[in-house]
Amino acid sequence: MPLTVFQIDAAKPGLRPVKQRKKGEKGMPSKGEVSVKGCDQTGNEPDSKFVKTDKPYKMADGGGLYLEVDPSGGKYWRFKYRFSKEKRISLGVYPDVGLADARKERDKCREQLAKGIDPGVTRKALKAARAGNAVNSFEIVAREWLTKFIDPLKESHRKRVYARFENDIFPYLGGRPIAEITPMELLGIIKKIENRGAGDTAHRTLGSCGQVFRYGISTGRCERDITADLRGALKPVEEQHFAAVTTSSEIGGILRAIDGYRGTFVVRSAFRLAPLVFVRPGELRKAKWQDIDLDEATWLLELAKIDDSKRRRDDVDKYLIVPLSRQSVEILRALHALTGRDIYVFPGARDRNRPMSENAILTAMRRMGISKDEMCGHGFRATARTVLAQELHIRPDLIEHELGHQVIDPNGRAYNRATFLPERQLMMQVWADYLDKLKSQKVVPMMKPKPITDLKAIMVPGYM
Repeated sequence: MPLTVFQIDAAKPGLRPVKQRKKGEKGMPSKGEVSVKGCDQTGNEPDSKFVKTDKPYKMADGGGLYLEVDPSGGKYWRFKYRFSKEKRISLGVYPDVGLADARKERDKCREQLAKGIDPGVTRKALKAARAGNAVNSFEIVAREWLTKFIDPLKESHRKRVYARFENDIFPYLGGRPIAEITPMELLGIIKKIENRGAGDTAHRTLGSCGQVFRYGISTGRCERDITADLRGALKPVEEQHFAAVTTSSEIGGILRAIDGYRGTFVVRSAFRLAPLVFVRPGELRKAKWQDIDLDEATWLLELAKIDDSKRRRDDVDKYLIVPLSRQSVEILRALHALTGRDIYVFPGARDRNRPMSENAILTAMRRMGISKDEMCGHGFRATARTVLAQELHIRPDLIEHELGHQVIDPNGRAYNRATFLPERQLMMQVWADYLDKLKSQKVVPMMKPKPITDLKAIMVPGYM
């Protein structure tokens, strides 16, 4: 039975409680057993049985937690566990650490054990770090590096990097002096990540650790990057592309499934708009009404992904004007009646001041039976890129520009946000009309551009 606060307060040094026999139960009193008056939580005063002792005794609470009552009067929380052998660690002194707090500490220890971590070793490492090696511990150096180089980055990336360290590295190496960590010690931890099927995460975590070691070298707390010794120690990760459909029948089936979606109007609208504008999923869900001009049929989009290594001049723009087709404007006008007063075009279901959840469209796809191997939220971009080039024979530079990729002109200058806006407006309308034909189940052959003067502006030179 779990302990109660009353039992803990009633515990007396030198008198170990004895389990009371039920009424009518036979048996001789134990040697040294005495009767002591006490009160239970109901106010009754039954005879409580105790055995005199000059040694510490335990009062079990469950899950390895127990209270040790010392003959001198002290009451200490202990946690008993098995890690290769039976071990014990202290969780504090009662009443400074109450029953509820002791149970929380016990649960934390059990969580560490479930992950294969010895809570006693972890505690000693942290204690050693605090005692004198704190400024040189791996965790301290890593957190300095995270603050300087990862915190300024986007929130989604920052969360992923922090999670790798806090879940897989700090529990094992956090308290160790960074200069004392050996390559094999680090490899053993990285292998645990790989062995659970997270090969890509293992490679990324090893790379991040290498950056921490190099930062440690620059701050004088270690002498070399030990990850250099581990090159080739992990299995290569096969490159995976975003799932996307590229045939007419497959695209038509996806579009008809989207039209038949019966989820919320906000998610359904995002779902319908995604293939028409083929922006990144994060850019779509964070769209704001203030950036959209329905009368001009344009969307001023702040690009979510910028390759800083390519930003060689100030003329590289992080914004893009996305032309909106007639079909896109219709979807947004209908949605404006519902969310037009909100900040976001697609507000969250629980908090309208935040954008729609990150996996809303992906979750909707799975509910409709569209597997992750068939299509993903990012896959609309790959579909548009392939079909626009191969089926509609649109100029590659227009496609790349519309995808938000940096395009350099013949003079080596980056095009700005408004470059080729009329041509891209026409391209987006041609694309939307093409999707309508696929959705209506009409047969769409390999499209040869009609000899219309306006269309020549977006066709590959020499195709006609």
